[in-house]
Amino acid sequence: MDESLAETVAPESGDADAAERARTLKREQNRRYRAKHPEQLADSRRRWVEANREHVRELNRRWREDHLEHARELNRESMRRAAARKRRRDEQTRKTRERVRAWRAQHPDRVREYRVRWVAANRDKMREYSKRYYEAHRDEINARATARRDADPDRHRDQRKEWASRNKDHLAELQRMRRADPAVYQAELEATAAAKRLKRRLARAGLPPKQLHRTTASERRANERGAEAFFADPALGERSRQAAAFTDALTKQMTRHGASMRQSAVAYVAARERMGLPPVQVDDAMWAQAVDVVIERSRHIDRLTSRDVAGAVRASKAALQQKTREQQHEQLVRAVVAHVVRNRPRLEAEAELENRARAVRGRGWLEVAYLVVQLALEEVVDRLPDGGPSEVDLRRATRTARYLTRMGSPLALRPHQRTHGVARLDRS
Repeated sequence: MDESLAETVAPESGDADAAERARTLKREQNRRYRAKHPEQLADSRRRWVEANREHVRELNRRWREDHLEHARELNRESMRRAAARKRRRDEQTRKTRERVRAWRAQHPDRVREYRVRWVAANRDKMREYSKRYYEAHRDEINARATARRDADPDRHRDQRKEWASRNKDHLAELQRMRRADPAVYQAELEATAAAKRLKRRLARAGLPPKQLHRTTASERRANERGAEAFFADPALGERSRQAAAFTDALTKQMTRHGASMRQSAVAYVAARERMGLPPVQVDDAMWAQAVDVVIERSRHIDRLTSRDVAGAVRASKAALQQKTREQQHEQLVRAVVAHVVRNRPRLEAEAELENRARAVRGRGWLEVAYLVVQLALEEVVDRLPDGGPSEVDLRRATRTARYLTRMGSPLALRPHQRTHGVARLDRS
């Protein structure tokens, strides 16, 4: 039994070895053929791929579905290699540019000579390049040329005269070509004849000849820009400027002479009552007198209307009210700060008592500095006449006084320091 099994297995093992040797030999022959004929194989592969596009696409799709993770890994690796190549290429480009820039900086004469030689050897290329560039950037080039002419008109005029003296024949030819048109030539003759007739009439009448101011193109462009800036922008209109100037003058007039204007208005109202005329308000009379004074002193208010004057009066009233409110606020703050400085021990004791009372009532504890300022503000306001500051003004004064009392010597602060502190607190 064992001998027959060995005889059966031996031939099968021999056949397997022979088949393996045959496959190895075939692979070696194929490798040698591919190494010897790479162009033929590449051409054959390319023809087969072109003839079987759909089949190749389907094979690729199936392979990607069967090996999705491997395909994604291959894609990521390809992108990494591409990014690395791009970084190396960019770095090489940067180094090359730096090296070229340094070499050009060290050899400016050689660079200039090379450019001159290249331009001389490539006139047609430069002409074609200049033509394409001008067609693509016509407006920019013309704008730069115009700006250069406007920046130095004398130099441009001298260059034009020099060119005209060098090209007299060319200018004469241009004139002949222009006058070749009968209509143009006839129009020039009529304009010349009309100018001569006008000159003779003025001379017979004993009048001076017509004076013409010749303006250059740069002057005309400057005038056009100025006119456009003046008429196109509504904020720069004459009426708006006059209204703003009138409002400013009216505000200054009432700030400087408000007391005397009010006395004059009171006297005017009393005189009207004595004469039996209809009564008027003192404020209305005061502002009417102020408007009359400003109108008499102003020169350029010809474009203002009654509505503009009424608006200027309202704006001036608001400005004066704001200024008066700021003055009252500063006076109130100074009074509160001075009261705190003079009576700090007593106010702090009262603040402690207030906190104890709040604790008994079950209310929260307040900062002693806040209570000190609040108590001082109440005592100062009690001494003020009726119609004192509003609730908003009192809260603002409290914040400002707290800020100033925390800075050590509040009364020694300069005016601009107080103003900055007030503004900062008002923004908070």
